[in-house]
Amino acid sequence: MLQSKKRWNVQECDEQLVNEFVENLNITPLVASLLLNRGMTTVEAAREFLHVDAQTFHDPFLLHDMDKAVARIQQAIDHNEKIMIYGDYDADGVSSTSVMLSALQQLGADVDFYIPNRFTEGYGPNKAAFDKISAGGYQLVITVDTGISAVEETAYARELNFDLIITDHHEPGPVLPDAYAIIHPKLPGSTYPFKELAGVGVAFKLAHALLGELPEHLLELAVIGTIADLVPLVDENRLIARKGLDYLKLTKRTGIEALLSVCGVKREEINEDTIGFAMAPRINAVGRLQDADPAVHLLMTTNAEEAKGLAKEIDALNKERQQIVNDITEEAVEFVESMYPPDENSVLIVEGEGWNAGVVGIVASRLVEKFYRPTIVLSIDSENRIAKGSARSIEGFDLFANLSKCRDILPHFGGHPMAAGMTLNSDDVEELRRRLNEQASNVLTEQDFIPITSVDTVCTTEEITLENIEQMSALAPFGMHNPKPKVLIKDVHTTSMRKIGANKNHLKLVFEDSGVSVDAVGFGLGYILDEVSPIAKVSLVGELSINEWNNMRKPQLMVEDISVDEWQMFDYRSAVDVKRFFQQVFTDQMKVVAFHASTIDKYKSLLPMEHVVLIQDEEQAKACMFAGEQIVLLDLPPSQKWLECLFVQGIPSRIYAIFLTEEDHYFDTIPTRDHFKWFYGFLAKKGPFDLKRYKEDLAIHKGWSKETIDFMAKVFFALEFVTINNGLISLVKNSAKRDLIESATYRQKQQQIEIEKNFIYTSYVQLKNQFQDIFKRSI
Repeated sequence: MLQSKKRWNVQECDEQLVNEFVENLNITPLVASLLLNRGMTTVEAAREFLHVDAQTFHDPFLLHDMDKAVARIQQAIDHNEKIMIYGDYDADGVSSTSVMLSALQQLGADVDFYIPNRFTEGYGPNKAAFDKISAGGYQLVITVDTGISAVEETAYARELNFDLIITDHHEPGPVLPDAYAIIHPKLPGSTYPFKELAGVGVAFKLAHALLGELPEHLLELAVIGTIADLVPLVDENRLIARKGLDYLKLTKRTGIEALLSVCGVKREEINEDTIGFAMAPRINAVGRLQDADPAVHLLMTTNAEEAKGLAKEIDALNKERQQIVNDITEEAVEFVESMYPPDENSVLIVEGEGWNAGVVGIVASRLVEKFYRPTIVLSIDSENRIAKGSARSIEGFDLFANLSKCRDILPHFGGHPMAAGMTLNSDDVEELRRRLNEQASNVLTEQDFIPITSVDTVCTTEEITLENIEQMSALAPFGMHNPKPKVLIKDVHTTSMRKIGANKNHLKLVFEDSGVSVDAVGFGLGYILDEVSPIAKVSLVGELSINEWNNMRKPQLMVEDISVDEWQMFDYRSAVDVKRFFQQVFTDQMKVVAFHASTIDKYKSLLPMEHVVLIQDEEQAKACMFAGEQIVLLDLPPSQKWLECLFVQGIPSRIYAIFLTEEDHYFDTIPTRDHFKWFYGFLAKKGPFDLKRYKEDLAIHKGWSKETIDFMAKVFFALEFVTINNGLISLVKNSAKRDLIESATYRQKQQQIEIEKNFIYTSYVQLKNQFQDIFKRSI
């Protein structure tokens, strides 16, 4: 048995709807099931999803206050008022700022931008920034990707006599800012058809309304924040992503071209991963380490040399950010394991003096990945007694809702159910830890702390075809609420499996079923090789892809998780390198079972003694609880009956067969009754016989082993046929007739020969079948 790393939540489909989709949309059943699992319950909805390019954007004026905001901005442009765009320092905020700057510059506005410093000002609008903006003569401020929580700051803006228009997408609080206008798809009472726009999506809607037509040239900016901010890629977000990626491939923006160059990405290779794993991390790195202004300048510049220099600077900052993240993560993991172990804490709150507040969100994500607990990572400023941080959550724990219950100790916070940012007094950290753990204990169960993988469908090997995989690409771009499809392949045999990579930490395998073979690769899964036995049936979860090499195209599975549902046999009988086994294979999950104290004594220096169980009779064997356990059978018991007793409580998940023996009984000369008859007659004729002096001569004469002669002598002695005195063996006159089987020595030898034959000198398959038979008799 091999437990999967995560819980597999396999989606189920209505077969009737699958067939309906196949017939009406000319798609394969696999693709039809994927559409259904993404909420497309009608043929028309599925058709719209597949043909996203034919969709249109919603009317921007359906957003509350849009007409009011457009009128005020147009008034400012007409009267040459100075306009300030107030953005945020992440990729969504930077792209939102760039969209709004581009639109207003196109309209001839006198416009500039301001992004607060993460470290000195924190998230969102602040009074000191508003003082500077007011002193600069700005009469209109437009926030992008921020502002919905700035109740006090908005009131202060009124005191400074400038108008504030808020555009945001973060969760609105119970009290809304008293701004000139608020454009937000989630406002209470909003009738806007789509609620899940990113901050840049809201800015794009305002640009649309201002320009009077869809600003398609701004989609290459809108797609960056939309994908980077992990909003659901459905409805308008899907449209922005799909069209935006197309425009990104054709970009004429000098800064984007330079950024793609340092990322090492070719235009034709651009997809959602280009943004998620190459562009966005670099844009985010700027605001994580310093002022985010260079990121905006990069997206807005038309100067090639400036763009090249900014792109290199940003790439260097990203490398620096990566090292900082690694260092803090290492400290944070040690903090958790030593101070607040996960088995005692449902929510992890980790704090560190002077940690870079710009990267704590990434560290929180890494801790969630390692410990699978809702996690808050805080940077402590002890001089000002302030803690700034970010939070990441797991399924089942709504961060925003639970943090909202702690508003009295959270003067500044905002975010979503799965992610949030906050600032609080460092003296309140322990109280926040206490409250959130108490709240989590009321809603989370032990099952919730096992990571989940959502699996779209069960797939057969016959369905893994180039056609199916190519059709699946019509579902792209992939992201939140439209993830890359994951499939489950159940109970297939592996025909080959090996470790690959410089450090042998990746897995390459071929699996087969119904005569169809499929290649598979599992990055970081090299250790699995030692946990899957030769003929085990494996189940695999992963993503289907096309491997193109040497002008050949083949389907392949990128494996993410593996399980084996049956018990497994691992054969270490021929590799009698006990030292290697206990140094390289043995884990703390295993128990070592021995039936002879002498075996333990001989290998004591190698054995993990705290894991060793010595069984010396059948009753001890019956008392063992090995159901579901991993056991190492170090040697063989005196008889097979002991093994049957060993498993009366249940079947183990794995058996590692080593079977060390002091001597090979099976290959001894096995005495037959004729052997005993001749030896008895020999003793009757020769009289007392000196075993010490003449045993070897007798063995040579008969072609026997000396051990065979010793064995027969012991049997005769046990049956009281002979006496043995200092090596001299003599027949007992008039001894009672007894059968050889009455001798315990004889019976033990026969049993030992039989058990060696069945458990040592058999093939792997025969050995596993032996245990299968034992399980049937035991349970």
